Amino acid sequence: MSPRKNRRATADPRSSGGGSGVWSQTTEEGADGAWNVRTIAGASATKPYRCPGCDQEIPPGVGHVVAWPADGRGGADDRRHWHRPCWQARDRRTPRTLRSRGAPRY
Repeated sequence: MSPRKNRRATADPRSSGGGSGVWSQTTEEGADGAWNVRTIAGASATKPYRCPGCDQEIPPGVGHVVAWPADGRGGADDRRHWHRPCWQARDRRTPRTLRSRGAPRY
């Protein structure tokens, strides 16, 4: 009897980067308007990002949330990567921006 072959699952059409990770996207209503929200799995997070909620870095390999305006106000440049708890608490606090006056906004 020949050994069983391991077959990869077919790529999910929602996956980003050719099947490297799966994401789910929803639209959320908040006090600050409607937002498209995409949950990124840790395996799909390959770059560091700066969370606008806490101004801390989201290291590669950590799952997080990407949000951008749903009403067409912005495009790809308006996407922001958030820690999940920071995104959920955005209505309860303001961003802690500790940058110097001339520093670039990320």
